[in-house]
Amino acid sequence: MAAISPSGERVAIVGVVAEARRLIVADKNNQTLLAIPVGTHKLRDVSWAGEDRLLLETGFTVNLGPGFTAAQAELSQMTVVSLNSDPVWNVFQKARTITGGVRGYYGAIEKEGQWYGYFGGITLDGNQRDGFHLGNTAPELYEVNLETGKFDRIARRLDSLEIHRRWLIDERGTVAATLDFSSRQGDWQIKTPDNHTVVSGRAPFGNVGLAALGSTPGTLIYWVADEETGDPRWIEQPLAGGQGKEIATGEQAHWRLTDRRTRRIIGHVVDGDVPMVRFHDARREKVMEATRKAFPGNRVDLIDWNDAFDRLIVLTEGTGEPPTWWIVDIKSGSAKVLGVSYTLEPEDVGPVRMFPYKAGDGLEMAGVLTLPPHREAKALPVVVLPHGGPAARDYPVFNWWAQAFASRGYAVFQPNFRGSTGLGPDFERAGHGEWGRKMQTDISDGLAELVRQGLVDPKRACIMGASYGGYAALAGVTLQQGLYRCAVSVAGVSDVKRMYITDVRESANDRTLVRSLKAEVGSGRDLHAVSPVRFAERADAPVLLVHGKDDTVVLYEQSVAMHRALQKAGKPVDLVTLKGEDHWLSRSETRLAMLKAAVEFVERHNPTAP
Repeated sequence: MAAISPSGERVAIVGVVAEARRLIVADKNNQTLLAIPVGTHKLRDVSWAGEDRLLLETGFTVNLGPGFTAAQAELSQMTVVSLNSDPVWNVFQKARTITGGVRGYYGAIEKEGQWYGYFGGITLDGNQRDGFHLGNTAPELYEVNLETGKFDRIARRLDSLEIHRRWLIDERGTVAATLDFSSRQGDWQIKTPDNHTVVSGRAPFGNVGLAALGSTPGTLIYWVADEETGDPRWIEQPLAGGQGKEIATGEQAHWRLTDRRTRRIIGHVVDGDVPMVRFHDARREKVMEATRKAFPGNRVDLIDWNDAFDRLIVLTEGTGEPPTWWIVDIKSGSAKVLGVSYTLEPEDVGPVRMFPYKAGDGLEMAGVLTLPPHREAKALPVVVLPHGGPAARDYPVFNWWAQAFASRGYAVFQPNFRGSTGLGPDFERAGHGEWGRKMQTDISDGLAELVRQGLVDPKRACIMGASYGGYAALAGVTLQQGLYRCAVSVAGVSDVKRMYITDVRESANDRTLVRSLKAEVGSGRDLHAVSPVRFAERADAPVLLVHGKDDTVVLYEQSVAMHRALQKAGKPVDLVTLKGEDHWLSRSETRLAMLKAAVEFVERHNPTAP
């Protein structure tokens, strides 16, 4: 991770130095201002609040007591780190009336020389005399002084558990607009602080949100999925009401860029095989274009920038180059390396490219192909690596799983099967109801095309994935046969029906989630027909299951059930339990444990030597 201060004079990085994971702050002259160990904390983000304070977002897993619909929950915490020798402290740590950590971060703003952060927090019911207790778990909005830790509630929740509320903060630290979304039918409203409705509509699957203040005063930006087509639309809406104006028309805009001072939108990211940053003003766009040209042949991702937009942090990668972090100084025209994500020699990085192909029904798609370095791309052993989600996609970038296998002589194929995002709403909707069906054959169709072109050996293929990708790995050797010599499922779904029931129960029967699950996955007995756990006796290859014990997304019991079913069927199976680990493999030691187990398993059952 890396972040630059508003002035551009200071840079914060999280990295490994002398075999210890640390937070380091350095000035423009490369003088270290702060260096503290961060150990095994599950860091999610690092950002600046002024020149002297950093905000570190961390995740932590908690066990819930009786009365909760889930046994565990993954919560967030925001830690304030000062460069002025002040004690490190957590937002809300002294608040007797707020629980559950931080429930949303709405940015930091400077007012009268002091910095304030804006956070969601769950307010306890009751009073000091009779005691406090947890009632409504919807968050309320708090302003927190990042110097003193004092906080004030500036916006309240609603009593209804069916209405989800979010806020948009302006440059003064006041609420500019509120979004209320009802899970009952998907109705939503954007209102001003005086309760005036600016715009409203319906988004049955919850695809609506506040993005930023608009490019001109008196406007805001919101996004919503079109009710008929499902296409994402970004709208600049006058706060006074009236007709909004669609922006980023015809582009697959999937992220907004805002000015940290004015809170206004300044650009967006256009999705594609290589996502492209587009700024709305000529000067920033010129700076970004010049930065890309400074690294010819490489992908350039913008990570952070200072207020003046003349010092940038970028991440580059390309053929023969591991991911490299740079500080780019526009005034001097120089670029300095901050660090690398992996200490590899350039010649040891496997080449990566997109690999187009057609599914069996003619649908055009593509996957990411990573080839082993120092080896001819002919009749290679292959690891098929479908992504999770399934509402996600893979890009032609350095992937640590793929490169680990490529370094040992395997081709690695990451198919963007139907249902993947970033390829248009029609392509995403084509995956609805296709778990274990066309989404699964899309994966094997890609493998077949690799075989047809002579790149891989059809008799030396394994399949591996995490989350939905773990499901696809299990389905590849149960719902399908004769394709793979082994399967590795990391935090994978084995029982789709059980997943459906668990998700609905833990959401307290949230109707938006129910509608989404029915559309994307299906419901009823049909889910049994696509659940690998019910076809364990058909497994035709050894299976490795890896799962974090603290997984709150795909419960650990999913792998336990698959392990039990395969053992009962007399099939070869191993289960690796990662204690204290979540769904995202957030800890370095468990990532390494997973990778070692997976590589050893694949090399044993699908060796690179024929």
